[in-house]
Amino acid sequence: MIELWETDDPHDARLALGATGLLADFNRAGVLTAADVHVATRAGELTGEQADDVRLAVALAVRAARQGSVCVDLPALVATADGVDLPWPSPDGWTERVAASPLAQQSVVRVEGGLLYLDRYWREEGQVRDDLVARLTAPPPTVDDAVLAETAARLFPGEGYAEQRAAASAAARQWTTVLTGGPGTGKTTTVAGLLALLAEQGELAGHPLRIALTAPTGKAAARLQEAVHEAQTADRFSADDRARLGGLTASTLHRLLGWRPGSSTRFKHHRGNKLPHDVIVVDETSMVSLTLMARLLEAVRPEARLILVGDPDQLASVEAGAVLSDLVQGLVERGESAAVAALRTTHRFGGAIGDLAAALRAGDRDRVLALLAAGDPSVELVDPADAAAMARVRADLTAHAVAVHRAALAGDAAGGVLLSERQRLLCAHREGPWGVQHWNRQVERWLGEAVGAPLGAAWGQDWYAGRPVLVTANDYGLGLFNGDTGVVVQRGDDLSVVIAAPGLPTFAPSRLADIETLHAMTVHKSQGSQAGEVTVLLPEPDSPLLTRELFYTAVTRARSKVRVVGTPESVAAAVTRRAQRATGLRQRLQPGG
Repeated sequence: MIELWETDDPHDARLALGATGLLADFNRAGVLTAADVHVATRAGELTGEQADDVRLAVALAVRAARQGSVCVDLPALVATADGVDLPWPSPDGWTERVAASPLAQQSVVRVEGGLLYLDRYWREEGQVRDDLVARLTAPPPTVDDAVLAETAARLFPGEGYAEQRAAASAAARQWTTVLTGGPGTGKTTTVAGLLALLAEQGELAGHPLRIALTAPTGKAAARLQEAVHEAQTADRFSADDRARLGGLTASTLHRLLGWRPGSSTRFKHHRGNKLPHDVIVVDETSMVSLTLMARLLEAVRPEARLILVGDPDQLASVEAGAVLSDLVQGLVERGESAAVAALRTTHRFGGAIGDLAAALRAGDRDRVLALLAAGDPSVELVDPADAAAMARVRADLTAHAVAVHRAALAGDAAGGVLLSERQRLLCAHREGPWGVQHWNRQVERWLGEAVGAPLGAAWGQDWYAGRPVLVTANDYGLGLFNGDTGVVVQRGDDLSVVIAAPGLPTFAPSRLADIETLHAMTVHKSQGSQAGEVTVLLPEPDSPLLTRELFYTAVTRARSKVRVVGTPESVAAAVTRRAQRATGLRQRLQPGG
């Protein structure tokens, strides 16, 4: 299905008013935006390429990257264009015509394996493949097998830890491991035990290990650090284990690599200035884009262990690529199944939430609908046309906002932060009746009515006690990172923003630029976080954002309760529709690829 945009505004910024030929046709139909058209037009002018179908192909490659794909399969795109009445070029030979064009000869675009890439993504995908293959084919690290087996049996005792024991033991014997599993399968427990195993091995070799814990967002990094420390408090971890791993902290990937002012894709650490660490653990790898994975792999020393942790069933990065999913499939198909350690037994979820997550992973539409209709208090389906049910949703959301407001008004920073993390309202869209912007305003109106005060942007009160906030960009000077959350708290006559992080760092509102209200958030931005209760707003069935990966990611943010607001038709569409991203990494990981 091709996603189209529509407008009745002749001055819409997405319209390229000077476009001609196929570019104009596809722009006015809502397939291409003005940016896609302008890039293709300028590239054609610079290379002397005049052919309409070749310029269209370049614009479609730009569109693909904008929508999260690394490349575009032109014949497949035409095949999925049923119902889009446009003068599509003949798919026969279209890719070959692009490959023979000046645009390809001058490396604006590349064609490989029948896929059309912009040059940057072609290079990055090839680099990721080359660096991974080099790591996989290198001689394995040396370990004391007897000590490793003995310590693994202590840290992962009995059948209950068999999966984690096998995964950690395998990871200790190789340079690169992809550790996968859904929420509650024990990924962090495995990581903590693995780090204890490796630290002991390093001590035996007279080389204390330098360990880095990292994740794509600040929130995910904080959760990783907290979870690893919590796992070490278990009785099976000895005092020596804890001493070896004492003081571990986690950071964002951008901070680990060394942020450079003025660049979001180049870092202090690179192929000529490697990271010093002996072990690097990356959590929430599903959120890592192709570009960021390329920068990480080039910065890791060949003799350092790299552990990529994540859930391949979750949403991929908001930027181009589906790296974790590609690695899981590509490495197994390459014959490197030992490099992929999958945890399948769920320990966190009980009952309906775990069953719902499993049904979503399996794509079992009937099972999902049955679970939502079964009446279990931990899983609920609310029809948006049911006024009484929606009134209960309003009451719950308002009560939560009021509780946070009262704690913040009383100056209770810890209480306000704790309360704010108990409930999340998740949306697929940013705009529209089921989008974040609408529901943030809606909850603010309900909160204002409940407390008898004009609160929120609609009243010009952007800053108010109890406003939950989301950091949307890294600020290295302040130590704030994209994905951090917090609450505005009353301190005497002033307001302060308290961040949900160790030590509850506090800032004056005037110091914060990239901040959004967090009564509601997108499912994408919720990755790497958890909440006690989650309310998921599903859009109409024809929404292109409504996919199984989005629904699964939203459901698995909850610890104790999931409430889905949507029709059975929206639920069915979400379960049956997969998030499709065109990439070539899986194919390029094949022998000879």
